[in-house]
Amino acid sequence: MAEVIFPYGQLAEFTKAVFLKIGCSEEHAETATRALLSADLRGIDSHGVARLSGYVRLWEVKRVNATPVIKIIHETPSTAVVDGDSGLGLVVAPFAMQVAIEKAKQVGTGWVSVQNSNHFGIAAHHAMMALEYDMIGMAMTNASPLVAPTFSTDKMLGTNPICVAAPAGAEPPFVADLATTTAANGKLEILQRKNLDTPTGWVQDKEGNTSHDPHILKKGGALLPLGGDREHGSHKGYALGAVVDIFSALLSGANYAPWVPPFPAYVPMPVQQPGKGIGHFLGAMRVDAFRPANEFKQSMDHWIQGFRNCKPIPGEEKVLVPGDPEREFEAERMAKGIPLLEAVVEDLKGLGEKFSLYFGGK
Repeated sequence: MAEVIFPYGQLAEFTKAVFLKIGCSEEHAETATRALLSADLRGIDSHGVARLSGYVRLWEVKRVNATPVIKIIHETPSTAVVDGDSGLGLVVAPFAMQVAIEKAKQVGTGWVSVQNSNHFGIAAHHAMMALEYDMIGMAMTNASPLVAPTFSTDKMLGTNPICVAAPAGAEPPFVADLATTTAANGKLEILQRKNLDTPTGWVQDKEGNTSHDPHILKKGGALLPLGGDREHGSHKGYALGAVVDIFSALLSGANYAPWVPPFPAYVPMPVQQPGKGIGHFLGAMRVDAFRPANEFKQSMDHWIQGFRNCKPIPGEEKVLVPGDPEREFEAERMAKGIPLLEAVVEDLKGLGEKFSLYFGGK
């Protein structure tokens, strides 16, 4: 499928205008735009502007509050619970991460669990907020129940991503951002647009058999935990996804397991929800609460360089450090523009028509 290149500035202007049209404040529209487009810049195309219309549909069915009053409902010197008032996760999560950072400034670490939120984009955007303060950042969230635990056909967990970002000195920061599934749902959406099959280990059908159908979730199938099957460690991916659910929802009072609200607005909400909205967990650790920051960053440089100097296997150019591919994407796309599939372009044009906004090609 052909792609069309758009400058970052054009996508940012259009995205912000859409958020303003649904009633977001100037500040919230700006925050949401930065969070959403960080995915496109970093090469995570499944979580960027391709999802903009999905957020609008959630707002249309009144599952997203465009004017939330986000507040702390419980706290200690180092912890807090934030209620997102059904706001965009793209706005709620940065608020919560800033709370974590402020607490870390005061007492060394800050940990914030969030209830009553929505999909928050890519975890890296929030975790990386800590880097400029010489802090290690952490971000995770639960998500729509699309994942079957090992040995089951029931969908009980979301893709439940985890990100840890650590500062370095001369080297770029370490940024590990990963779903706890073999592949995120957005990757299936990309394969659907390209009319391609899924690789082995990504999904199973409703009976638990291996499938290569990117539409299998609509037919009762499920995503698989990281590892794909028991022989390849899917029990570990299942455990990691469960940890994210506990930190994000059971600590905060958000919905968990199969009761997490689905991202597609057309999917019915779970009945008898035990909590409020989607849950996140954000953390910030001041490096100098452990050792001098400059010493830590020198050690990080040495650590990173050790991996960079590893001998690559035949056919591979180099050994990557987590965060390398996304950083390279960001530099290239900020300079040359962001490629969008034609299906995404048409979707955005439809949004433009809905809100009387122009969306054109380069």
